[in-house]
Amino acid sequence: MTYRLELKGITKRYPGVVANDAVDLKVKPGEIHAVLGENGAGKSTLMKIIFGAVKPDAGYMLFNGEATQIRSPQEARALGISMVFQHFSLFDTLTVAENVWLGLDQRYTLNDVASRIRAVSGDYGLEVDPDRPVHALTVGERQRVEIVRALMTNPQLLILDEPTSVLTPQAVEKLFVTLRQLASQGCSILYISHKLDEIRALCEGCTVMRGGRVSGEVDPRKESDASLSRLMIGHEPQELQRAAPTLGEVALSVRGLTVPRHDPFGVDLSDIAFEVRAGEILGIAGVSGNGQQALMALLSGEDLRAPVGSIRLFDHDVSRAAPRARRHLGLNSVPEERLGRGAVPTLSLAQNTLLTRTDAIGPGGWLRLRGVRGMTQELIERFQVKASGPDAPARSLSGGNLQKFIVGREIDAEPEVLLISQPTWGVDVGAAAQIRSELLRLRDAGCAIVVVSEELDELFAISDRLMVMAKGRLSPGIPIEQASVDQIGVWMSGLWPSNAGGAHVQA
Repeated sequence: MTYRLELKGITKRYPGVVANDAVDLKVKPGEIHAVLGENGAGKSTLMKIIFGAVKPDAGYMLFNGEATQIRSPQEARALGISMVFQHFSLFDTLTVAENVWLGLDQRYTLNDVASRIRAVSGDYGLEVDPDRPVHALTVGERQRVEIVRALMTNPQLLILDEPTSVLTPQAVEKLFVTLRQLASQGCSILYISHKLDEIRALCEGCTVMRGGRVSGEVDPRKESDASLSRLMIGHEPQELQRAAPTLGEVALSVRGLTVPRHDPFGVDLSDIAFEVRAGEILGIAGVSGNGQQALMALLSGEDLRAPVGSIRLFDHDVSRAAPRARRHLGLNSVPEERLGRGAVPTLSLAQNTLLTRTDAIGPGGWLRLRGVRGMTQELIERFQVKASGPDAPARSLSGGNLQKFIVGREIDAEPEVLLISQPTWGVDVGAAAQIRSELLRLRDAGCAIVVVSEELDELFAISDRLMVMAKGRLSPGIPIEQASVDQIGVWMSGLWPSNAGGAHVQA
């Protein structure tokens, strides 16, 4: 058989670490093949080698049976290889169409590209507006842009690195239909994900990596989540221990929060109202782009346009208070964007610790540098972040390891109120279990937590109450024991009962 892709002995070394150690991989034409591994196992490095973004130190590659050296992504695309990266490669100041145009043959006009985007996104059920500027898109919408851009090249091999990490269950189902359709047409797909249920449902082959090496090759359809976990991390993830909440005082209160959209492509927030008590986790579900990001910006102080009196923190009006003032009152936050908002890519992990950990600043504003490095090393060890140490630049970490660091930094601060968006985006099953366990521990210690996530399984696992955001409005709250996935799915379309305390929202 002539394989679509065959890797032999691929090795890539970096100072202090071997990212890929003699990796072999085979993918058949029309096969959906998973690459599974814990954070830092070498998956993304291997994909970048296939795509020509990284040069291997040893080994070789065959594409359609012919020995091939790919020296750049342009050469990869010319061969018929497309890739959707875990960290997006989009220019914020350009529109969707302009971003896509940059990677295509310049014989197309911008209007041609916009028309093709509408056609492709319509064909595959991935809603994308070509005229929107990228800076106005949510993370989930940017993910759709990346996928549509890859599909527009009609690839023979499509590489997807965590493609569903910020997609709703409905969008994931649509994407799976798309991928199966592509595979039936002969396109081979390399699928990198930490979601074991997705891999078992979608893929027919799976290469498992651990510590840069191949630890197994299996048919995931014949495996269980437990057996795949053992191959990936060496053990099964810890089970969540979730006790009934012990509720305290109202920690965060929102009333009459009505704020117009910040940009022409956003949504207006209309009469948002809710309370979160100490010792409670409130989960907020919703399709990406319905105002969740805008709400979290208003709650954290990144956006200071909230009406006076609409946001109260322990009975302090913080509607117009800056983020630092809110932190002094006990509020910490984890934004959904890792690079740029959660961390500065070029700064070290120790320097990034200083962004929110004001307890590392001494009298007179002097920095306790030794203490900061020690604190950062403790974070690395506690949350099992794979990094060379406190001086490692944030951009040198894999996406999942950077997520563990950012989430760990805020949890370790022992806040009284925590706002967190997409807490387990791109992390492996072991790390996801640890983060969720830490959030429950923090809640049991009396912290009030607001979690925005597009993973319903996650929200059902850790939330005490659920609310849904649709078109800038917030549904009534429902105790987790009374909620169902089907019900929340209906509410995500904007339809919830007005007699439950909210109004109908037209979908």
